[in-house]
Amino acid sequence: MSQKMAFLTVWQIIAVLVTSLGFAATPMPREMPDPIKKIVDFASDIKPILEKNCTKCHANGKRKGGFSIDHVHSVEAGGDSGPAIIKGKGSASLLVNLLLSNDPDELMPAKGDRLLLTEVALLRAWIDQGLQWEKGFTFAKSRNAPVAPRKVELPQGSESNPIDRLLSPYYKKNNLDSKLSVSDGVYARRAFLDTIGLLPSSGEVEKFSVDKGEEKRARLVSELLKDNESYAEHWITFWNDCFRNSYTRQYHGGGGKKITDWLKKSLIENKPYDQFVRELIDPVNGSDGFIKGIVWRGTVNASQVAEMQAAQNVAQVFLGLNIKCASCHDSFINDWTLKQTYALASIFSDGPMDIHRCNKPTGEKASPAFLYPELGNIDPKASRSERVKQLSGIITSPKNGRLARTAVNRLWAIFLGRGLVEPVDEMDNPSWNQDLLDWLAVDFVEHGYDLKHTINLILTSNAYQRPSVALDEDATEYIFEGPVVRRMSAEQFLDGLDQVILAASADAKDRDTGRKRAGMRNLDRLMRTLGRPKRDVVVTRRESTATTAQLIELSNGKPLADLMMRGGQAWVKLEKEPELIVGSIFSSALGRLPSELETKSAQKIIGDPVNAKGVEDLLWMLAMHPEFQLIH
Repeated sequence: MSQKMAFLTVWQIIAVLVTSLGFAATPMPREMPDPIKKIVDFASDIKPILEKNCTKCHANGKRKGGFSIDHVHSVEAGGDSGPAIIKGKGSASLLVNLLLSNDPDELMPAKGDRLLLTEVALLRAWIDQGLQWEKGFTFAKSRNAPVAPRKVELPQGSESNPIDRLLSPYYKKNNLDSKLSVSDGVYARRAFLDTIGLLPSSGEVEKFSVDKGEEKRARLVSELLKDNESYAEHWITFWNDCFRNSYTRQYHGGGGKKITDWLKKSLIENKPYDQFVRELIDPVNGSDGFIKGIVWRGTVNASQVAEMQAAQNVAQVFLGLNIKCASCHDSFINDWTLKQTYALASIFSDGPMDIHRCNKPTGEKASPAFLYPELGNIDPKASRSERVKQLSGIITSPKNGRLARTAVNRLWAIFLGRGLVEPVDEMDNPSWNQDLLDWLAVDFVEHGYDLKHTINLILTSNAYQRPSVALDEDATEYIFEGPVVRRMSAEQFLDGLDQVILAASADAKDRDTGRKRAGMRNLDRLMRTLGRPKRDVVVTRRESTATTAQLIELSNGKPLADLMMRGGQAWVKLEKEPELIVGSIFSSALGRLPSELETKSAQKIIGDPVNAKGVEDLLWMLAMHPEFQLIH
């Protein structure tokens, strides 16, 4: 970058870092109260305080900041910022200090009345006295959603897309305009990134914009979904995260192996989802890496043996069910028991499994069984291979409506930014529109478990075409108004930059990145910082909140700097007028031409004659711009 740009960037970074790391002047906290000098009773003293002030954000499945108070174990586990409680040391506990803070960025509760100092004193004393908890109590309200499919009749209406017809009463109830829609340019960029993970070229945007046909958006989505190679190389990222398919992990000890070839081939041919799931549970050649799990070196907790991993991962990915808590003891967050989880894990075992509670053997043996016996039975006397085959048949049976509901809910969450059920791995939670969820699930099955059919249905709905909105995570009730603004994934961001750089080439092709797609490349530091997981655990949704590490890497990291330098050199070789280069870069990066003011500013940056350092600065500025990084 030029000296001026580098100078500005450094000081901007310092300003952000100072603020984010807490060095800026902040209001003094309230004074730490002395602990109450009495034996604190959880039921009468603590539970009312937590129920009144904390449950909206941190209980019953809600984990703002990764912190839950559903049970004492989740309180002790802490959240994204680390332990919230230091047992026996109330004054040193983060929870107490946040309750006393006057800093609007960290104080708790974030909204509503502050806790009285007498209430903080009670909480401090409770922690000092060892965090006593009422035996068996939980703030979670367990709910077991129906398993069977439910057929919903479409209401009468003029809307051509069934999703919009089902949402029409919802819009009226919430006083929302049902006809709102984004511009062609915004829609094209959104659809390209969501279907094939790439930016539309300037030529593709222009072609779409001049098309005056009424069904042009439907035609665009259909054409994108027919690009099987680009579709597969984009969606393999999501499924790699779900199946812990790492390109770089060294497998050993009989554990799982890479399923990349099988997975990409399945996506290219749009394998029916029920068959896709069957082949992962009851593996065929090349698909056994998911179910075999990771055989960890050294001593392994009983809840992390390969058979238990298989049970946990099958339940989470395909059924939207969290049984990790019940892998160690009876769950505190739902109704699943230790014996039920071991029964599922035993299906994958060569012999009877010894049940361990909190890693200590109970002396009992587990008998193989499925979590929902009403869907089918597992023969405990059958061989392991036969039991696994029985399980794959039960889970993919049309009687199991939960498989389809979980799948369509994941698709809705990916495209609209928030699921019909949240969190997406807690499918027992209520849906904000149960009729829509159930209709989509049944339609998915009736169309042969065709993922592309459901994707097409969602992307051609007016619901998807509505203007994007910011998600208010503190709202007491979620109201669907349109897709949530989303950040590009690490892979989309890097592929997009490659496309912008390649656009400088005279023989550049549409939907080409000039090298292997980011989703097909090994994990590196830049991708890791931008949010791609190591894939040692199942990840069905990546964290979308920007981090300080990302700020530093994007501003000063060598891999991105080298990429920008290459881009600057590539665009200078075109030997075009500054105005043409500026227009081409804007079109490639943002899918639009620059405004008059943007053109003048950008021309000053790249120079006349154009110099590589100036172009590098412009590329950097556009790559950091929200219009590039966000999917609106």
